[in-house]
Amino acid sequence: MEYNTSLPKMIIPEYGRNIQKMIDFAIAVEDRDERNKVAQAIINVMGQLNPHLRDVTDFKHKLWDHIFIISEFKLDVDSPYPKPTAETFQTKPDRVLYPSNDIRYKHYGKTVERIIAKGREMPNGDEKNALVEQIANLMKRSYLTWNRDSVNDEVILKQLQELSKGELVLTDPSALRSTQTFVPRSPSPSRDGGRDKKKQNNGGGKQNGFRQNNNNPKFKKRF
Repeated sequence: MEYNTSLPKMIIPEYGRNIQKMIDFAIAVEDRDERNKVAQAIINVMGQLNPHLRDVTDFKHKLWDHIFIISEFKLDVDSPYPKPTAETFQTKPDRVLYPSNDIRYKHYGKTVERIIAKGREMPNGDEKNALVEQIANLMKRSYLTWNRDSVNDEVILKQLQELSKGELVLTDPSALRSTQTFVPRSPSPSRDGGRDKKKQNNGGGKQNGFRQNNNNPKFKKRF
């Protein structure tokens, strides 16, 4: 018997052993025209194995690349696409450069630091003062994301001066919004409880009314 352990290793197992045997047969065909016909027939069979991918862009191109990979680049046929080489699939992708800048305060993030850097470049005036006010409130909102219990406005102003190296100062500390404007209010339990209680009373009244009508002698005689 023929066992898989004694057979050659399959290059792309998704296509199965039969496809690999077909490609091995195509390599052995001496006549080039006949070899091209065999390769085209193998491509059609490979496409039938994955009919749901026929509408995918460059699907045919992928099949031709796979047939060369399975043949270990020994198949010499006329391909409608550039013939790949073994070195093409051995190249490593370029290394992704991740930002390595340290963030002074993690809860503010890098975006707040960039906004502060842009604010430092602006000339003094009403527009810069409005931006400083927006930055301070944004810092307060970000601070509450990690600490919803309390926030000290003096801490926000101090850290704003620290991050801006003393160039951005909030002239009116009262411009900082209250913490209640940042934290969403939960629905009042008394109002919801009153609505639920009202619904229960209305439902109970209908049931009680039905029971009273059911016990009514006139109701029994009619029905």
